Amino acid sequence: MAPSDDIRALLARGLAIPAHPLALDAQHRLDPRRQRALTRYYLDAGAGGLAVGVHTTQFAIRELGLYEPVLRLAIDTARAWVTPQRELAMVAGVCGRTPQALSEAKLARGLGYQAGLLSLAAMKGEGEDALIAHCEAVAAEIPLIGFYLQPAVGGMDLSAAFWARFAAIGNVVAIKVAPFNRYRTLDVVRGVVAARAESRVTLYTGNDDHIVLDLVTPFTAMRDGAPVTVRFRGGLLGHWSVWTSGAVRMLARCQAAADSGRAIEADLLALDSRVTDCNSAFFDVANAFHGCIAGCHEVLRRQGLLEGIWCLDPEEGLSPGQKEEIDRVCALHADLADDDFVKANLSRWLAD
Repeated sequence: MAPSDDIRALLARGLAIPAHPLALDAQHRLDPRRQRALTRYYLDAGAGGLAVGVHTTQFAIRELGLYEPVLRLAIDTARAWVTPQRELAMVAGVCGRTPQALSEAKLARGLGYQAGLLSLAAMKGEGEDALIAHCEAVAAEIPLIGFYLQPAVGGMDLSAAFWARFAAIGNVVAIKVAPFNRYRTLDVVRGVVAARAESRVTLYTGNDDHIVLDLVTPFTAMRDGAPVTVRFRGGLLGHWSVWTSGAVRMLARCQAAADSGRAIEADLLALDSRVTDCNSAFFDVANAFHGCIAGCHEVLRRQGLLEGIWCLDPEEGLSPGQKEEIDRVCALHADLADDDFVKANLSRWLAD
């Protein structure tokens, strides 16, 4: 796996980084066997890295003392499963107010994680100066990936001026843009361009409502009276925790189309709405994302990777009608799934 000083260059290539779910047993305890199987699945699917301890992993792992065990299990499994020559971007979710975030960053770096995906949800209500001071403190411990989290799941609105100040921090290597809002997405682009950071801060899409369009669209902002164009190079997505081998192929196709300089083919543009339709079911958009984690679990359960859809919160599960929505998109968009790939490898991934 890539050493920490190579993480900026590695992320700049544009990677498919799934947000790693949490495998539990029927007693809502960590299931190490299936947790390892998930990691092996993502690596064999061609993921360029893993994001662990993030929203999809369930933030409650911290309260239950599972943060370190889950991070350790993922990186140990990855090290044992891939050759030393394969470069992987291992990203740890980092959250909480400054003391907690610093503790998590130090722990993650000690385990071998090369970057921290920094959630600012716990800092809600603080002014911009306090937010930047917080980011600078954590960046002193680990290379940072910024995280524009949508308000529906705990994020806050952040201005272009904030993103300019954030991108100016020397140890910021990327930003995951996930406000599910085109205006807010443009604020990040404007901030990065204003900071003159477009060559050292790579944009990753987390906008599950427009994954394909983010990856093929040139985003232009004005600086000093001239246009500056940037692109999203990869994705760090909860949506890519399912049907991952298909997502890896899709990313490669989007990158090739974007790099070609030619007009984007109509069928690739049309793929955006199909992927978004799948996401609407998996992420439970009809119920304000209440079942977004359980929805991804359900897809993995159907493939045999998970035994059940259990979450740490016993009250968290599929919303009314969500199962039927997942049935619908699985039937309509079966060509986007990787059921055959999983079936061919599942026993190997589950082997101790």
